[in-house]
Amino acid sequence: MKEKDTRGRAVINKTLERKTEDTREGPPYYSVEMAIEGLDLSYQFRIRNVASTPMCVLVKEDSDILPRLKVGETFNMKYYSTGPIHPPEYLETAIRHITKNDHGRFKGHYLVGLEILETKNWKDPLDSRHALPFSAS
Repeated sequence: MKEKDTRGRAVINKTLERKTEDTREGPPYYSVEMAIEGLDLSYQFRIRNVASTPMCVLVKEDSDILPRLKVGETFNMKYYSTGPIHPPEYLETAIRHITKNDHGRFKGHYLVGLEILETKNWKDPLDSRHALPFSAS
């Protein structure tokens, strides 16, 4: 969107421009929860998008869950979106890679690449699967 500065020159509103470039058809997932057989706890991780991996999570190298994750395995993981319109949902997800990060601020962590195997049609976010039960009284 173009606006005028105090001298009448056209300037671009960068904030608005960034917001429109980041439009997606699905809910932007914020985090994912994994429950692994044999572990008493479920683990919740923030989803990260890095250049080398479209969707990954950071796992500490001394975490109990790390030795139980294997490339190629699939899990039914619970995804949380950032907005209230989309409730958490379980999606079949594959582990695509497990890469050690030896430098930078994430030293001592592994990047675990995830791929959602199920596809969803996000055109209608309020379909009947997410509707609340209606009671006529």
